[in-house]
Amino acid sequence: MEGVVNSSREPSAAFGGIYRGKRVLVTGHTGFKGSWLCEWLLALGADVTGLALSPPTQPALFDQLGLSARLRDRRGDIRDPGVVRAAVEAAQPEFVFHLAAQPLVRLSYEQPVETYATNVMGTIHLLEALRDWQKPCAAVLVTTDKCYENHERPHGYAEDDPLGGYDPYSSSKAACEIAIASWRRSFFARHPVAIASARAGNVIGGGDWAADRIVPDCVRALARGEPIAVRNPGATRPWQHVLEPLGGYLWLAACLAEPQRAVKRDGLASAFNFGPGPDANQGVATLVAEVLKHWPGSWVDKSDPRAVHEATLLQLNAAKAGAHLGWSPVWSFADAVRETIGWYRANPAGASPMATQAFTRAQIESYGQAAAAQGLRWAG
Repeated sequence: MEGVVNSSREPSAAFGGIYRGKRVLVTGHTGFKGSWLCEWLLALGADVTGLALSPPTQPALFDQLGLSARLRDRRGDIRDPGVVRAAVEAAQPEFVFHLAAQPLVRLSYEQPVETYATNVMGTIHLLEALRDWQKPCAAVLVTTDKCYENHERPHGYAEDDPLGGYDPYSSSKAACEIAIASWRRSFFARHPVAIASARAGNVIGGGDWAADRIVPDCVRALARGEPIAVRNPGATRPWQHVLEPLGGYLWLAACLAEPQRAVKRDGLASAFNFGPGPDANQGVATLVAEVLKHWPGSWVDKSDPRAVHEATLLQLNAAKAGAHLGWSPVWSFADAVRETIGWYRANPAGASPMATQAFTRAQIESYGQAAAAQGLRWAG
């Protein structure tokens, strides 16, 4: 690929080698999850084009990995349909992963219109561009576990549970799911582009520098030698390492492209949850205590009764992904926290991109080896 520095490493055999040499479009490639996904795709030998705004944080994992030199880096706003259409035409994709979004609950209270414009209309602009792409393509459109109407119940939400959302962010992602289902039924039933959506739990992992997320808050405080300010210690979330859902997205897209890879071939063009095991449904205070096992420090309760509403209890049921795709989580809650904090301690802001890339690739390889040891279909 002219002008792009490819990895010297041989692509992994994961996902049956399906991504080797394939054209892949990733929206939101400059974000936290997008950067991890692009690094994994490059390791798999894919030809990656990204579409996103500039990295949303400073530092940013995208810059720490030096990704702009190793893929086709397109900058643009998905709220502009022309920008999205031009990216699809330029990428000529065989696979699409749509991660571009306004992803923060608290920011959505401050910017509700912008949140809806980005999350809902941005997704629709991509769906419309894919309608005109009359060639085989597998597209995974990512939403969130918060798209469900949350009644704070003690068992996980499944894909056929009602959609909803209290805050603008959560409700915008429910609206995304409704739009995706509508476009899929209305326009993609006999179309060469296969569309699925993916809902993941609360992801953690090295290189997340966002505001108002507990792990980056921990890292910033610990690096300064200060107590961690915890605003919602009693909230429970399905914590999972970022590689868990990304592996699910990659395998779902592979099965969309080649249904014979799946356990069940029917119903692949639909919604899938990718959640952690039951041990990962933990309170924020428990997560912080686990972080402190690997980076000693302290925390203080900064609960604010006047704070905007955020869900207290949320869990996912990922049985469908197991039954249809043969997917299951690999790392335990303790594994996820250990690997996350290990990444931050090994890769402070200012570390060289080559060193950060090598460490990140090593974590990807370690995760793949653990998946293979469990006999997961995608890790063969």
